[in-house]
Amino acid sequence: MENAPFYSDLADGPEVGAAYWLTTSDGVRVRMGVWPEGTKGTVLLFPGRTEYVEKYGRAAEEFRARGYATIAMDWRGQGIADRLLEDPLPGHVVKFTDYQHDVDAMMAAVRALGLPEPFHVIGHSMGGAIALRALYNNLPVKSAVFSAPMWGIKMAPHMRPVAHVVSTLATMFGQGRHYTPGTTRVGYVNENPFNDNMLTTDPEMWDFMVSHLKARPELGIAGPSLQWLFEALRETRELMAKPAPDVPTLTFLGTQERIVDIPPIKKRMGSWPDGRLMMIPKCEHEMMMEGEDIRTMFYDQSVALFAENS
Repeated sequence: MENAPFYSDLADGPEVGAAYWLTTSDGVRVRMGVWPEGTKGTVLLFPGRTEYVEKYGRAAEEFRARGYATIAMDWRGQGIADRLLEDPLPGHVVKFTDYQHDVDAMMAAVRALGLPEPFHVIGHSMGGAIALRALYNNLPVKSAVFSAPMWGIKMAPHMRPVAHVVSTLATMFGQGRHYTPGTTRVGYVNENPFNDNMLTTDPEMWDFMVSHLKARPELGIAGPSLQWLFEALRETRELMAKPAPDVPTLTFLGTQERIVDIPPIKKRMGSWPDGRLMMIPKCEHEMMMEGEDIRTMFYDQSVALFAENS
């Protein structure tokens, strides 16, 4: 574990923060951001596709104010972790379960740093799929919060078989590095205006995200590769075929969600014995990047779950 670059000016988080390089069991270098102040426990924050440590500095400050330390990850293939292709822009992974190597390295580092227990996990979007798989792998947490978890990918019904066939053939014939049709070499925040964006209804938080990628374009990635799509579709099918894990859970989903598939989330939460789904009106994909009232509700409700299960 070595010191890694940490852009505290972008993060706008707690004064005490740092980042570390971690090397996974399969030799990939990933980055973990740490805000260690807290006595009640530690939040393991699993970001979504395209995201990076500094994006969650403000979330870390919210948890610090409520008594919790926070860590966040640059998963393989994004942020300033190792990119997996010669072209660094596609969001790519070889096997979706490879993200669990990143989780294992993260937990070893969390232990080595002596961060306060108990641990609680928050998984956003793609991080929600990674976190759910980690729960099946006995991630040592007392509770789990999900924000618009990627337990399915939203697409038109007639496109679902097409996506499956195209991504399968591309992966089989060594073409999985190419972009998924309909995506580009430009990241979503870079090429889209605030109006009618699919991430947030809050202009200030939108500007927060835009400012990061203007200052540090190397943090961003673009559209997903066909292999990432193939692996993501397979992983979500496998996850949804399993029974819900025995972990107290709270899942947040905006009523205006347009990125992840809503029916699998409702189905999963309907069968989760100690789980609750909160539908948030007039909210897009990113609960922690929404307006102040929604953000405050998200942090308060999450911490209430943590406190009940500590």
